[in-house]
Amino acid sequence: MNITDLLEKVKNGSISVDEAALQLKMSPFEDLGYAKVDHHRRLRQGACEVIFGESKTAEQIVGITKHLTAAGNENVLITRLSEEKAAAVSDGLAECAAPGGEADGRRILFTYNKAGRIAYTGKLPAPDGIGRIVIATGGTSDIPVAEEAAVTAEVLGNEVLRLYDVGVAGLHRTLAHMDDIMSASVIIAIAGMEGALASVIGGLADAPVIAVPTSVGYGAS
Repeated sequence: MNITDLLEKVKNGSISVDEAALQLKMSPFEDLGYAKVDHHRRLRQGACEVIFGESKTAEQIVGITKHLTAAGNENVLITRLSEEKAAAVSDGLAECAAPGGEADGRRILFTYNKAGRIAYTGKLPAPDGIGRIVIATGGTSDIPVAEEAAVTAEVLGNEVLRLYDVGVAGLHRTLAHMDDIMSASVIIAIAGMEGALASVIGGLADAPVIAVPTSVGYGAS
């Protein structure tokens, strides 16, 4: 819920004081039986809650997404979502946008990233963050983790540059992207079970480096 928008509606008479009071009473969370949707998350942290899709049914994800969208959240992130479940969620969101089941002529735009097993509603916002996030992977096998990070950052309004398969086993691949590395405000270095890529990039860049050792490959853990 956007409190400012709600107060403006009261001011211009488009909703009554009683209606506004009811929305405020409902705003902390909404009990759906299987989930308590936190509508205050955006007020507290600047973004609505993210739906962890791995252990939820498609029906539960659809229900939570509709209620978050109805509360004014254009971009809802859904993570760890299988391709099969994503198709079911997409169909469910297309049926009608209203959480109560009544058709209202709207459709919730749904985009699924197969590589990252992550989805979001609405259109990607224009970047309004401070600088660029560079996401680099040691190998192609690290792309699923990288895509989850990249899509999350983009939905939150950041410019993202992907540098994939630039592991230090072939250092020339990393050095070929020096301009991109130096352009970053922050770098996420993702590599399977080792710390070499993050260490090397940390020695080349003047930006903070977040190291993510993924559980793939033959590294030394």
